[in-house]
Amino acid sequence: MKIIIDAMGGDNAPLEIVKGAIDAHNKLGVDIILVGSGEEILRSFQSLGLGNLPDGVSVVNASQVITMEDDPAKACREKKDSSMTVALNMLRDGLGEAVVSAGSTGALLSGATLIVKRIRGIRRAALSPTVPTAVGGQAILLDVGANVDCTAEYLVQFAFMGYAYAKYALKLNDPRVGLLNNGAEKSKGGKLQKEVHAFLSDAAGDGKINFVGNVEGSDVLSGKVDVVVTDGFTGNVMLKSMEGMSSFLMSELKGIFNGSTKNKLAGLAVRNDFKALKAKLSVGGSIMLGISKPVIKAHGSSKAAEICAAIEQAAAVASSDTMEEITRRLEDMKVPETEMN
Repeated sequence: MKIIIDAMGGDNAPLEIVKGAIDAHNKLGVDIILVGSGEEILRSFQSLGLGNLPDGVSVVNASQVITMEDDPAKACREKKDSSMTVALNMLRDGLGEAVVSAGSTGALLSGATLIVKRIRGIRRAALSPTVPTAVGGQAILLDVGANVDCTAEYLVQFAFMGYAYAKYALKLNDPRVGLLNNGAEKSKGGKLQKEVHAFLSDAAGDGKINFVGNVEGSDVLSGKVDVVVTDGFTGNVMLKSMEGMSSFLMSELKGIFNGSTKNKLAGLAVRNDFKALKAKLSVGGSIMLGISKPVIKAHGSSKAAEICAAIEQAAAVASSDTMEEITRRLEDMKVPETEMN
């Protein structure tokens, strides 16, 4: 299996991207293709004490970089030799099984839609990160920003795509799907949420999906469901709130442990547990569900560990039947015209 990496995307490119890619290569045994400035990538190898490219790791040169200042909708068209554009073209042409990038989310989504294309019949791709749960597992949250305004059909497709991902990539048996709402009762929400709830309830009754009803924000991390479906506006606010609270919590705990000599000694005693908690609270890479081949968006501030995890996620999706299952289930996702308005 070959995973294509945008080596120039993200705040810590290319050194941390290269380090994470090498770690993933050593851990998973997958082949890695690093796309970007060959000169800078090779310097990163030297900084890591690697004189030569390891077997199974190759470099494809790209002379341009898409930055956060570039127009996301035009970036891949205007910068045809950017690391991101070249990586997506390689994926389209079958030169690898998945792409991982920590670059601009908007540019990656636009480029993936333009170059790699959506699965035929899927209306919109959904940005779909995994989030940790209190029971030690993870749940997939979609959408978190790709689609601010959604129709009932979009949300129904998100539900089925999330179900397929959780079942085949995360290896969960009959994943539980919940609709994010302002209450658990089926009467809650606006017209859109009520339409989606009714459709998914009927689909569940027919055995097509394990829809468990509405879930509130407090349920997302509880482990009550495996797939949380929402529009991109609400999902983005939810995700950013979770990340902000996690950052606040870790900062407060760090302040407590540094508050006195006694606390510093206590901190040393639980240092490994503290690191494990920090890792658990981190949000995983976001797969762009609905794109015909796996495209994973790593966080822009990702360091080597996060890049390695994103590559592991990409490999899991690429080796699963997720995309095929989404294609097989398109008929089950069709929403009557009266429910699409």
